[in-house]
Parts: sequence; structure tokens; C-alpha cells
Amino acid sequence: MRDALPSFHGDRPGMSDIFIDGDACPVKDEVYAVAARLGLAVVVVANQRMNVPTDLGVEMIVVPDGPDAADDWIAEEIRAGDIVVTADIPLAARCLDVGAFALGTNGREFTRDSIGGALATREIKATLRESGTATGGPRPLGARERSRFSSELDRLAHRALRGGTSADG
Repeated sequence: MRDALPSFHGDRPGMSDIFIDGDACPVKDEVYAVAARLGLAVVVVANQRMNVPTDLGVEMIVVPDGPDAADDWIAEEIRAGDIVVTADIPLAARCLDVGAFALGTNGREFTRDSIGGALATREIKATLRESGTATGGPRPLGARERSRFSSELDRLAHRALRGGTSADG
């Protein structure tokens, strides 16, 4: 089924792009604004079609239903210097492995130094949930968090445009 999905980078060698793990991303509008200002392409990847601003060059990729289908597509398509916006910590780790930037929807960059702790915390929370302990979900984003996200995405995009990768620190 993977062969039926389009590849994204074919006509954009050398350009950094922004990929959004789109199913539950609360900061899509902020991504569109930064990308439009800097002339970066955006790809929203999700299990179902959603409205995206095609006039800004945003591309929608719908992947088959299934666990991690969107994550797998993103992990196969990203390159060093691309930016992935996701709250999914294992996907962020996969992105860092190829030199892509990974930015949480909360505006925190995942780095080589922080990803191990984030993965460990995720495991602890999963164990607590399995034992019946309520761990709560993410808090809703307010104006301050959205502003922080936009600023951090802008900073990462400028690093990417200068030819940087996540490995550059």
C-alpha cells in the first residue's frame, strides 16, 4: 500500500520542508503562517482528509488507517534539515535519527540531548495508564504557548534554511 502514496521531495532537492503529523495537531495555522512568510512547503500527513490552505502551497497526504501509518510515511520521506511538527515522541526520535528537526506542538524542540528523557517519561506514563492511574492529557494551548511555538518554529526554519540539521545542535 505504501507504493500508492506519493513521494514529496521529488521536485524539491535541497529545500527544507515542514511536515505536520496532522491528526491531532493544534498549531497548524501557526505552521502555515511561518511557512508562508519564509517560502517553505508544508505537508500535512493524516489518516483522513482535512482542509488545508492550498493557496499557500500546503499539500495534504492521506495515509491508510492503521497504527503509525502517518508516522511511517513521514519517517520515510523526511531528510536532514526538514522540520517535523509532532507530539509523537517516537516519531520525533526517528526524525532526529536522519538529521531532521523535531518540534513538539508545545513549542519545545526535541534534541539528541532531550529525546531520551522524553521517551523514558512517555514509558512511565504509559505504565501508569495501564495500571489505571489517570495521567491526564495535554493542556489546551493558550496565546502564550502558540506564540512560543511560532517563535521556535521560526528559529528552526532559519537554521534549516542556512543548511543546518538537528545534529548541528
